[in-house]
Amino acid sequence: MRSFGRAAMLALPAMLAAGAAFAADDAKIDTGDTAWMMTSAMVVLMMTIPGVALFYAGMVRKKNVLATLMQSFSVCALVAVLWMVAGYSLAFGEGGPWIGDFSRVLMAGMAEGWDKPFTLGSGDSAIAFTIPETVFAMFQMTFAIITAALITGAVADRMKFSALMLFIALWTLLVYSPVAHWVWHPSGWIFALGALDFAGGTVVHINAGVAGLVAAIVIGKRVGYGTDNMAPHNLTLAVVGASLLWVGWFGFNAGSAGAAGARAGMAMLVTQISAAGAVLAWLLAEWATKGKPSVLGAVSGAIAGLVAITPAAGFVLPGPALVIGVVAGLAGFWGATALKHWCGYDDSLDAFGVHGICGIVGALLTGVFAYGALSASTATPEGYGASLDQFLIQCYAVAACFAFTAVMTFVLLKVVDVIVGLRVTEEEEREGLDVVLHGERLG
Repeated sequence: MRSFGRAAMLALPAMLAAGAAFAADDAKIDTGDTAWMMTSAMVVLMMTIPGVALFYAGMVRKKNVLATLMQSFSVCALVAVLWMVAGYSLAFGEGGPWIGDFSRVLMAGMAEGWDKPFTLGSGDSAIAFTIPETVFAMFQMTFAIITAALITGAVADRMKFSALMLFIALWTLLVYSPVAHWVWHPSGWIFALGALDFAGGTVVHINAGVAGLVAAIVIGKRVGYGTDNMAPHNLTLAVVGASLLWVGWFGFNAGSAGAAGARAGMAMLVTQISAAGAVLAWLLAEWATKGKPSVLGAVSGAIAGLVAITPAAGFVLPGPALVIGVVAGLAGFWGATALKHWCGYDDSLDAFGVHGICGIVGALLTGVFAYGALSASTATPEGYGASLDQFLIQCYAVAACFAFTAVMTFVLLKVVDVIVGLRVTEEEEREGLDVVLHGERLG
């Protein structure tokens, strides 16, 4: 039976596992790996601004386009500052099984060893990198930013800007950072459990999707939901945004290899295959049930496939990646149509229907299709292969993340509601958030 210690080293996303050897005192930064990770950080940031911003803005009504753009742009700035102040330290400080520490508050200690390779953790479980900590911190910052931005899709058209900013601030520090620590730090309890999450199936997509679901339920449906015409204002913007997300996802997944190597190449290939398979599956499902394949369906399918392959990208081969994509396309279509209507909640832009549902699909199927050789190391030559035990570990990690995020999100929303109120008035909602919240409107 493999030890949890060895399992954990392989369970960290490949951005950690790629540097599994301990750093020597005279180790030097690898400029190729550093260049790749800097590029990856930039394209992941592009996924939020302008990717998510345009994707979401294209799907709301004209009176809320500027407010939707504002949400992604402002969340980007807010989370960046919070990450510097405390988020990074809480997520990647040594700490214990549940949360990090305060050793990197205000990025303290960065002056020491800023030009040396970075080692995460300490003792036997420490993981060495060939990149500096500045690049690691920046790359992880972009993950925190996009996770928070994704939540805004569930509450589009009706949440106060002040409430959103306060909620995102609290949620980033009290939900995102702890979950990131659980899954991606060597001292985290899910890391030790041996759950596989290459680039954020639990930390990013299930986390954001569940938070969006709870927020949509707590805040309530949009005025006129089910009766008024709420068709997207500009699908061209949505397609451009989704296209930027698709391209940026290569930094998201292949960048999570932490180095410009063979595992990054496999992650890039399977990401493209899964996305393509999901597009076709979504379109076929829509064609069969509604008579016509839609542009919105195509872009939604792409996001579904990209979400599902995220936890699996460094663990699966191309054949399984296609299966994951097809299953994600069908599951995302079901989540964004049938499930939402059956349950009666108003997840405006399907944050849970796509990110939550497909994040769960990808996390579970990672345990079904993992190919051991991709995660093999000197310590564990067989790597992490598919097994019933691994599947059950994946189920446990998904359930833990779902429950924690749901409860904490509910509590934080109630706190914010008491402080500033969550929702604009019915009259303000009908007028549109662009004018009411920001004093601007599209020409």
